[in-house]
Amino acid sequence: MSTRGTGPTRPPLHIDDDECRRLAGVMEIVGRRWASGILLALGLGAERFTEIEHRVQGLSGRMLTVRLRDLENAGLVDRIVEPTMPVSVRYRLTERGVELLRALQPIARYAQRWEDKAADDEPTTPGRVSR
Repeated sequence: MSTRGTGPTRPPLHIDDDECRRLAGVMEIVGRRWASGILLALGLGAERFTEIEHRVQGLSGRMLTVRLRDLENAGLVDRIVEPTMPVSVRYRLTERGVELLRALQPIARYAQRWEDKAADDEPTTPGRVSR
C-alpha cells in the first residue's frame, strides 16, 4: 500500500559535505561549555553580565567573558554599551541568536528527558555511586 503524498516530507536520501560542515559549525559554537546556557539565560531575559552569571550556575566571570565574545563573534549576541557614568553594558540575542534559541529549546527539553530516563534506568546496586 502506497502512502505517497500523505505523509510528512522525507529528507533527502543523502547529506552533502556542505550540509555537514554547516551543521558542525553551529554545533561547535553551541557545544562549547556554557554557550547554550548563556543563550538560554539571555532568552529568559537576562541582560547584564551579573544576571547571566547568576542564572548559569557554576559559570565563572572569566569564562562568561570568553563565551560572550565567542557568541558575539558568531553573530548570536549583541553587546550594547550605554554611555552612562559608570558605563553600563547589556547583552541581547541577535535575530540569528533568537532563531538558534528556538532550535535549542526542544534540544534542551530532550536533554532533560534523556537525563531523567538515564537516572530511572540506572540500577540501584549496593555500593554503586549514582550521578
